[in-house]
Amino acid sequence: MGTHLMVSMLGLLLVCTAARAAEQGVRELSPEHLQIGTAQLALGLSQDWQQPLPQVQRALIVIHGRLRNAQTYLHSVEQAATRAGQLSTTLIIAPQFLNESDAARHSLPADILRWHANDWMAGAPATSPAPLSSYAALDQILERLADGKRYPALREIVVAGHSGGAQVVQRYALTTRAGKALQERGIKLRYVIANPSSYAYFNAQRPIPTFDPASCPGFNSWKYGLQHLPAYARGESPEQLEQAYVGRDITYLLGAKDIDPNHPALDKGCEAEAQGAFRLVRGKNYFEYLTQRHPQGLNQRLIEVPGVGHNGDRMFTSPEGQKVLFGEQPSPP
Repeated sequence: MGTHLMVSMLGLLLVCTAARAAEQGVRELSPEHLQIGTAQLALGLSQDWQQPLPQVQRALIVIHGRLRNAQTYLHSVEQAATRAGQLSTTLIIAPQFLNESDAARHSLPADILRWHANDWMAGAPATSPAPLSSYAALDQILERLADGKRYPALREIVVAGHSGGAQVVQRYALTTRAGKALQERGIKLRYVIANPSSYAYFNAQRPIPTFDPASCPGFNSWKYGLQHLPAYARGESPEQLEQAYVGRDITYLLGAKDIDPNHPALDKGCEAEAQGAFRLVRGKNYFEYLTQRHPQGLNQRLIEVPGVGHNGDRMFTSPEGQKVLFGEQPSPP
């Protein structure tokens, strides 16, 4: 009984922590900024990108989750890069998608981008100072990295996220049209999706046999499906989005112990429950769905991390995480 009570109290504590972060704002603001028009995106960096970085061969963009703790993820991936012996040749970029509660807590300058609540996760436009989609902000980071004068040795870009950040990466990989300039320079673009609560499906098919669509009207709407796409993704049909997605280099990195159906940060809405009971099975279901629809030509893979549950630091610093993020030295020009 004592153990059960402690687990329940821990779960309640995690829920309360997430709620406080949403309502009261983040503790730590990222110190750097990317100028986008008249607005600025907050971010953290492992190296000074205001000057040329001729030694950098790989850029790794890591996306935070609902807590918007970009610096925590920056330091975690720095540790992973150090263990892999890749820190000096890797530029790590951790964008911070602030919201209105952060602006209130920290009295943000008027030109710092901020979103409403967690709307940034689905690619929504910022509320101030310009209606820029969070996904368009990621496009701007890629555009900067395509500058051959600043990064003459850059050969690979990895966009990675854990939990809520992985939800962003999956939807961004599905909808972005950026990357052409990178391809022209011979820069490879990869995505790493680690332990998200849900995925965007291409049609109304879902893996749970007992799921009743009539009981969950929004199950196929964005961000769980391709109905009612955000403005960022308009102009492409669902078929075009799917074909582009399956051709992208994507790794689904799943914790073998991320199996708690009552995890306090797990999406328990009917839209997510239609994908499975917990994160590990939701990821496996989605990958099976992909392989069934695309038995040929799928440039994607699923890798499990043994002994790890819902823990971003342990996922990225694990041997499997290091290999996925930094496994091979980018080919020389």
